[in-house]
Amino acid sequence: MTRSKTESLNAKPDIAIAGAGVCGLAIAWRLAEAGCRVRVFERAQAGRQATWAAAGMLAAGVEAEPGEEALWALNRASQERWPAFREALEAASGQRLGYRDEGTLVVAPTRDDLEQLRFSYDFQTRLGVELQWLNAAEARRREAQLRPGVAGGVFSPNDHQVDNRLLADALTMAALKAGVELHENCAVAAVDCEGGRARGLIVGDERIAADAVVLATGAWVREMPGLPEAARAPVRPLKGQMLALRMEPRFPLIEHVVWVPKLYLVPRADGRLLIGATVEEKGFDDKLTAGGLLSLLEGAWRAFPAIEELPVEETWVGHRPTSRDDAPILGPVPDVEGLHIATGHHRNGILLAPMTAEVVSQGILEQRLPEVAQAFTLARFASAGRRSA
Repeated sequence: MTRSKTESLNAKPDIAIAGAGVCGLAIAWRLAEAGCRVRVFERAQAGRQATWAAAGMLAAGVEAEPGEEALWALNRASQERWPAFREALEAASGQRLGYRDEGTLVVAPTRDDLEQLRFSYDFQTRLGVELQWLNAAEARRREAQLRPGVAGGVFSPNDHQVDNRLLADALTMAALKAGVELHENCAVAAVDCEGGRARGLIVGDERIAADAVVLATGAWVREMPGLPEAARAPVRPLKGQMLALRMEPRFPLIEHVVWVPKLYLVPRADGRLLIGATVEEKGFDDKLTAGGLLSLLEGAWRAFPAIEELPVEETWVGHRPTSRDDAPILGPVPDVEGLHIATGHHRNGILLAPMTAEVVSQGILEQRLPEVAQAFTLARFASAGRRSA
């Protein structure tokens, strides 16, 4: 059947998405809500890879670093969208996200750590991050179980947290209710590219035709068969080991997200205390190591000695999708019409979920990107290559 010109202009595109982590699901939900037919293919269970392994911190402020001013602007834009995103997602899914807004505490155990913290504090406040400098007594008033003798700290009232596992389940439910066709345990064999255009996905022996294809396979994106070489994003897996201890929910040992040198502690309302994460260039190695867990426990114990009495509940490994410049890769892929990408989020995948869904959806539906995201397309790596040649 031939569509009329009017029908073609008004028709919503048919979308195929590879990957059902937080970003793939958020994109799928947004596009389905806009009236698109959306099919999502996930090689395992939805939300059970990097999304499940995360800590759920929404820490645009305390994670801002020199040289990442553009990334700070993107992270802040997404952080500002989180309250509305949370409200809409909880309403659409009928599920809570475990969102907590007590703020984040950064602790300097020693005088040397305090000097480094002062440098970060000065830089971040110049960016416009709202922070409060704390002396040792003020830091211990916020977290009574901190080791006596800590040098000081910084409090960030706008850096919050969400339970990433509840988020994954809520996004799955919201996407299904919006009409997304979710295919779990269904690996994508290849992207179907021909004549400079992505025409769909190959799943098993079947070709899934689509008007637009989205790659949201995280650290595995570079391995996707069928892509032209120029479309292979420079993304690698960055291994992280984590563990969870069990607190008494009525009397939690720690009440805020707390950063100490080289690790963080994240308390959950159900009594879990997450401690993470190592940063290891080990490819897709998924082994827990004694050294990795020791470094986490020792670092946490030096700040909170009372954790030694808490039982270990869970240990796990995740693989952050990390780009060459530690920043996300979003939007249309140059020179491959109809192909879009969402990967490379490094440690900011949960924080950037609202912005990622907005950026990729606008790229597909409106052929434009928000200004704050225009520096984060795949094209930046080709530009860098030309400048260095």
